[in-house]
Amino acid sequence: MKLLCFTVLLIFGAMADGVPCHNSTNRTKNFHYSNKEFTISETLTTLLCTWGDTQCYVECTFVNLTTNVMGEVNRTNVVEYCDDQIKTRSFKICEYENQCNVTKCERKEISDLIIQSSKSTDLNDLKRPTRIKKSCSELIASDDYIKKLYIRAEKIYIDALISLAFNETTKNYDLEEFNMAVIQIDMMNTTDHGLVQISAPKVPGDNLTLDVFIPPEPFVSVSGKPCKVGIVTYPSAELFLSNSYPVLKSKVIRVETVGQKMEHLSKQLVINFPLGSGEIINETHILSCQFYDVDAVSEKTWDDMGSFTNLENFNSSKTVTCSYNHMTPFAVLLVDMNALQIDPQQWKILSYVSYIGCSLSSFFSSVTIFLYVFMKSPHRNNSIRIHVSLSVALFLLNTSFLLTEWGATWSQEIVCVVIAVIIQYSLLSCFSWMAIEAIHLYLLLIKVFKIYIKHYMVKLSLFGWGVPAVLVGGSLCVYGSQPFYGTTEIKVSSTNETTHFCWITNPYLLYGMNIPFFSLTIMFNTSILMRVTHQIFNMRCLNVRDSKLPSRKDICTVLGLTVLLGMTWGLALFTSGYTNYPILYLFCICNSLQGLFLFLWFYGTMKKDRDSKTQNSTLSEPTSTTVNTYESSFTH
Repeated sequence: MKLLCFTVLLIFGAMADGVPCHNSTNRTKNFHYSNKEFTISETLTTLLCTWGDTQCYVECTFVNLTTNVMGEVNRTNVVEYCDDQIKTRSFKICEYENQCNVTKCERKEISDLIIQSSKSTDLNDLKRPTRIKKSCSELIASDDYIKKLYIRAEKIYIDALISLAFNETTKNYDLEEFNMAVIQIDMMNTTDHGLVQISAPKVPGDNLTLDVFIPPEPFVSVSGKPCKVGIVTYPSAELFLSNSYPVLKSKVIRVETVGQKMEHLSKQLVINFPLGSGEIINETHILSCQFYDVDAVSEKTWDDMGSFTNLENFNSSKTVTCSYNHMTPFAVLLVDMNALQIDPQQWKILSYVSYIGCSLSSFFSSVTIFLYVFMKSPHRNNSIRIHVSLSVALFLLNTSFLLTEWGATWSQEIVCVVIAVIIQYSLLSCFSWMAIEAIHLYLLLIKVFKIYIKHYMVKLSLFGWGVPAVLVGGSLCVYGSQPFYGTTEIKVSSTNETTHFCWITNPYLLYGMNIPFFSLTIMFNTSILMRVTHQIFNMRCLNVRDSKLPSRKDICTVLGLTVLLGMTWGLALFTSGYTNYPILYLFCICNSLQGLFLFLWFYGTMKKDRDSKTQNSTLSEPTSTTVNTYESSFTH
């Protein structure tokens, strides 16, 4: 590794030039050195090194300047030499030949130093990153890459400290950068839940007790060796904060072991984080148990994957119970519910996919409606009418979605309110008509005989269009002066970029209306799809002629029904808790193109009816109903 510059320090002592070296117990209380490139000032407690406008890191061969310089220096002992790449000055402090190195606090030079230190087995070398952190505080505070590099190096240092306590049952480290308790796991002393309880070490100014519950199962396989766990408490969370991340509401607790990778734990590690009696959480924010992902590629370093938040005791004891399936640094974060924990580049791509898909869906939904208007009356059976009604709802949803950001730019708030209301109404209408598709499919393929419902389509329309109208109308009336709809914003947490759009402004409406309505629809349609799929394959097995048809036909039919019943919306359930990009892309592509898929289904049904000249499939003539009506668009 090539440092910016190596130089020998210490020209002036507290006494006059020419005075011989004294015993090392005679120490100067202050030291100052300055040349054209850098300035170094030291007292018994602080060390300041500046290289122009930048901080620098100083390290000497035998004497660490962070503990003050020893003795006086005779000018005649200073020897200077340099080559093409390195400038070095050497001098003697008493009986020692001491060389000091100065490194400018820049990313490459400091990262090289930290990486070099991490490869060493010497404890003093492993501790070097902590000294660098003090001298290069500005660089580490502003550079997330150096922070992650430091945290990785700190783990190696922590592992070395745990190894030093190998023969001790308990050992406490009270260090400036953190406090750590090294505990030997007692397999026989567990709680009622089968966990080993350990109290995290306290830091100055901390009066709250924080309990960590360790699962003993991972240590059972380590035979003949004492099982050590290090519980680390940081006095400051500054190291774990990026420039754009939400507020940490608890201490950062780190749980480490040596020689074992603790992940995918069957019995989870539990930490009770006390937050203080005066903690008040805004309604637009939530508390979230998360872990620090030191290996994260993106700027997002805190993640909730594999983490579970229990707030049952928060109101009474202001304690958040966190469960994790691995061992890393942990904390409780205050998360803005309107902020997306997503990479900004991925967010941009997903936005383009959604806008392109919604544009195609809006166009093909309008084509479906156009074809239905000019369709001959005998072909307008109930199945076709339901498909078209769903197409109308999708047309409203996709078209209003395309206007949502545009509406937020208007100075008149009423424009944004109207767009938000249309989006909400059309979204609920889509869910209700997808549920009607499931009901109609069930009646056609399962309840085939002796079924007749008077004013069937009128009743379905009252449900499909009426229920969303009542829900949205009620929400408009409840808070007339403070409507639930208007301009809101969403932030990408890694960049703090904000996008304004027209949507629901009150989270209670979102969680109290949309999510229950959506969840009930998905559960109902899933049960119907499973029943209908079973019926389709049973019909193939019983029909000798059709039993020789390729199974691809049945698979395509089931896939078509999956889209028709809106099962792709259920992909949202698999993104809960963490950001799953493959699921997000699949969700955006499938749901933004649902209007296109429905057009293909509708056109296939019309073509099948025209080619076969079969009787219309209606509830008043149920015996003519077959599965061909629902597979037509995928078998032609």
